Amino acid sequence: MKKTRLGFLLTILFITICYPFNTAVAQSFESKVDQLIQTEFSDSNGPGGVFMVAQYGKPIYRKAFGKANLELDNNLSPESVFQIGSMTKQFTAISVLMLEEQGKLNTNDPISKYLPDYPKGDKITIHHLLTHTSGIKDFTKMKSLSTIAQKEMTPKMMVDFFKDEPMDFDPGEKFEYNNSGYVLLGYLIELVSGEQYEDFIKKHIFDKAGMNQSYYASDRKIINKRAYGYHRKEYGYVNKTMISFSVPFSSGSLMSTVSDMLKWQNALNQHLFLSTDKTRKAFSKYKLNNGEAFTYGYGWHIKDINGIPTREHGGSIFGFKSMGVYIPSVDIYVIGFSNCDCHSPTQITRDIAALALTEIGK
Repeated sequence: MKKTRLGFLLTILFITICYPFNTAVAQSFESKVDQLIQTEFSDSNGPGGVFMVAQYGKPIYRKAFGKANLELDNNLSPESVFQIGSMTKQFTAISVLMLEEQGKLNTNDPISKYLPDYPKGDKITIHHLLTHTSGIKDFTKMKSLSTIAQKEMTPKMMVDFFKDEPMDFDPGEKFEYNNSGYVLLGYLIELVSGEQYEDFIKKHIFDKAGMNQSYYASDRKIINKRAYGYHRKEYGYVNKTMISFSVPFSSGSLMSTVSDMLKWQNALNQHLFLSTDKTRKAFSKYKLNNGEAFTYGYGWHIKDINGIPTREHGGSIFGFKSMGVYIPSVDIYVIGFSNCDCHSPTQITRDIAALALTEIGK
């Protein structure tokens, strides 16, 4: 009886001492994160954002700021669905590696193997497309983009739109962020798999990872908990510019929630889609023709925060901005979405990640 009572008392003492400390740390971290976010997202009556911090696959901070729809005066919630822009490239890159693991393509293949009439296609490899080193003209920098921005384009039409443009540099000579390369990758996914890109992503990634609130973007479909996108003018906010999502296609046309993006990150860690070796290809640094290393893998920037390696990527599309940072060594994932392209979550997300390293990454 005495031993049992002593054990009980020790347990109470442990809880009394430790629990308030842990609660205090959590409250302090939450308060500091709130302050970081509110430097940019301070207008509770305007469009805002959703931010999440997770460690070991579980959320430890998740909050929404501002409005999902100004006209209806609806607040954003942690489950709001945002357009994620170029974070789409992660899904495209992993899809390519899935097809490589199935033996249906090789990242060292020249694109002429699949598109025989592509100019200089024998010198441009899938690897070049994945790493933004192809030298292909980025369609977002073409003055004629406005002529197709609202048209329904097939992947082939998109490729034909930019393929005859002069190359910016020879393949492998330079790293220069490039949306055209990822549109080409989406087209190759369709050619090799026999499935439409939208269907491939849903079947082989979203459904497999349980990402039930993630979609190929549409302004016509009824999407539960949709966040509406905005621009800010001198006279106030306006609804986002309308585009056809067939234009950004596999370079920037997906939608998701912060919770679904955590499912994505967890699925990557658990090798749900790829073997360990194949997954490693996405997160490796590569070199240019001259041997110089650059900080991009396949669909992710490979960077660091205070010397600690990170995997990062952001996105920007009319009315929306996004940013995600993953710190593998401490399994911390930080993600931020904004439904006004006047508010960037990029630096805030990195600042939160740096704070998380200091406060909880031990």
